[in-house]
Amino acid sequence: MAANFWTSSHCKQLLDPEEVDVVHPLDKERGFNLEDFKLIKLHMSNYIAKLAQHVKVRQRVVATAITYMRRVYVRKSMTEYDPRLVAPTCLYLASKAEECTVQARLLVFYIKKLYSDEKYRFEIKEILEMEMKILEALNYYLVVFHPYRALSPLLQDAGMNDATQLTWGLVNDTYKMDLILIHPPHLIALACLYIASVQKDKENTAWFEELRVDMNVVKNIAMEILDFYDSHKLITEDRVNAAMSKLPK
Repeated sequence: MAANFWTSSHCKQLLDPEEVDVVHPLDKERGFNLEDFKLIKLHMSNYIAKLAQHVKVRQRVVATAITYMRRVYVRKSMTEYDPRLVAPTCLYLASKAEECTVQARLLVFYIKKLYSDEKYRFEIKEILEMEMKILEALNYYLVVFHPYRALSPLLQDAGMNDATQLTWGLVNDTYKMDLILIHPPHLIALACLYIASVQKDKENTAWFEELRVDMNVVKNIAMEILDFYDSHKLITEDRVNAAMSKLPK
């Protein structure tokens, strides 16, 4: 793995929000709008996290899998790349990339245990075939840098070790959005730390200023996270099911 984010393939692949919030023409033909697109990606992020709990992998594997899934849909349609198959396959691929390999048959076993709906049920062969398609869609770039890496030293430096659990939880939630495709991971970590500072009423202005980062970007990321929490309250199972119903049967 590249040791330096700035020279990594991850850095070179960072996108503008306008490049991420695009519904593929094939999906538009099926009646997908941007809200459907975001809801399905959120639903699949939760699915990956749920499946990961059963196969017992580290949070880093979950984060990498969700990043792969979100990268795939910048380039490919949900019509051609069924999210119900892409999600577990991304977890399978991430487990290998993060050297924490999960066997495909174990994933198949737990998928069948978790879902009675036939549309979620796939065989090992289908996961292995989709793995090759995902590798191609990712241009074989598998390196992902995560905010977790920057978080511990930043918390220590800011004298905020008491906020470790809070900031870690905030970082976990950023994977329910596309932030990892748009911003360098250390800025996402700082945005989570910024939110934690406000929530814990800790005066950290001088510390943030010393970092020499663009605080407007950090605050904008923080606002995006907080806006997500507000809009997340309005998401119902019916809305998710309505979006999922537009996928090919």
